[in-house]
This record gives sequence, structure tokens and C-alpha cells, in this order.
Amino acid sequence: MKKKCFFQQKRGFFCYFIAFFVYISVFFSTFAAVMRNIPTVTRYLLIANLIVFLLTDILQRYGLDLNALCGLHYYSAQSFHWWQPVTYMFLHANFSHIFFNMFAVWMFAPMIEQQWGARRFALYYLVCGLGAAFIQEMVWTLMLNNMASSYDSASIAYLAHQLNTIGASGAVFGILLAFGWLYPDIPMFIFFIPIPIRARVFIIIYAVIELFAGLGSVLQFTADNVAHFAHLGGMLFGWLLILYWKKTNWREPGELWTNLRSKLGKHRRLDSTDDKNKFDNYHYHRSV
Repeated sequence: MKKKCFFQQKRGFFCYFIAFFVYISVFFSTFAAVMRNIPTVTRYLLIANLIVFLLTDILQRYGLDLNALCGLHYYSAQSFHWWQPVTYMFLHANFSHIFFNMFAVWMFAPMIEQQWGARRFALYYLVCGLGAAFIQEMVWTLMLNNMASSYDSASIAYLAHQLNTIGASGAVFGILLAFGWLYPDIPMFIFFIPIPIRARVFIIIYAVIELFAGLGSVLQFTADNVAHFAHLGGMLFGWLLILYWKKTNWREPGELWTNLRSKLGKHRRLDSTDDKNKFDNYHYHRSV
């Protein structure tokens, strides 16, 4: 019997390899086409969160836990570092966590960025995330103070060291607030609800649910391991920032400082002109 050549023996392997290569090529070409249609800041946020999620899984296999290093810890704990109020926004616990957060970013953020512009939207996202971290730190402080009468200082310090929060949910809830502010009457279809709901009504209902869930968690009625008040903190700081921008006639983030510098420079130029006129008049009277 005639012996088969190498390619005939490995024909199945090469077929699977070609099919896999075609699948990967189609996937990445489709992914690139979708990403090109997304505004700049939103696209970078999606890519950054995905990269950090994959990097977290890879480094964890080598003994480096990014969630412990870059997640948000209690501010007086030894595990707290200055970069954590920013880095915690790019970390996620599991696939469902990052999927729903990034799905919300992909759904709502492009319209907000197109309305506000890249710089304003990036600042808004950052402020909402920092505000969520601040509110979460305040909630932790209240919880630890309430427990101080029942536990010794060593137990409180150990518990403070264990506190950790990760996820972009605070910034995402800020995005939801901005979407409801900018487009309050857009109908939204929610699972298990057969009728459309206006965006403004949906945001209010969602915020009330988070408030009651957060109160239940703090009062120890429930323990769902979700930072509900951090979500509300992102909404709160987003609302305050929108009110500030509205009060300043929606100026660009750097426009206030630019206008102040231009006014100060204009006054300095006028003062120097007046001094020059006084100097010329002085010499005129001296010559006369």
C-alpha cells in the first residue's frame, strides 16, 4: 500500500488551522470596523478595560494580584495606595462584571461623547469614578465607626485591610445619569417590562433601587457584595458636575483658566500702557 505524504496525514489539522485563521481574521476585522465607528474616548475606555481584564487573569497565574494592588482599599489601611482611586475603575471581578459595565458604556457613552466632545466626556467619566470612590470611602468609615464599639482595634484594622472595591460601575452610573439628563424622553426597553420607559424615569427608578439596596447592605439586612453607594456616588458627582457646567454656560474644562489668564494679561497690558503714558507725560512736562 502506498504511504501517504505528510500533508495527507495532517489534512484534518490543516483544515482546522485554516478555519481558525479565517475565524480570527473575520472576528478582528469586524471588531476593528465596530471600533472605528465609536468615538475616541469611549473606544479607548473599552479597549483599556478589556486589556486590563485579560492582563489581570494572566498575571494572577504568576502570583501577581492586580485586584489587591490596584483595587480601591480603605484610605487608612496599609494596603491603600494613592493610585487606587483611579486604577480601581479599570478592574473587574469576572466576565459578567466587565460585560455589563462595558455594554452600558458601549450603549450610552457614544451619544454623550458626541454631544459633549471628547475632553468634556473624559473629564466627566473620571470625576464620576473618583466621586464613587470618595462616597465608598465615606461609607466604609461610617461602617467601621459603628463597629468600633463591638470589636477591638486589631479586628477593626484587619477588617479595614480586607475592604476592597473594583469596577467601573460608579462611572457607568454617571454615564446613565448624563444620558437621562441629555435625552430624558428617549424610550428604553427593559427586560421583563413589555412597555417602553422614558430614560429619565428609568434612571430615577434605578437610583431608588440602588439606594434601598445600599441601605439594606449597610444595615446588614443583605450581603450582596455590591458597592451600591459607590454607584450612587458616581451619579451624585456627575449631577454636581453637570450643574457646575450649566452654571458656567457649559464652557470647556480649560476655558475658564484660559479666559482668566487672558483677562489678567489684558489688565497687565493696560497697566503697562498707562505707565508708559505717565512716563511720556512726565518727560513732556519736564521738557516744557
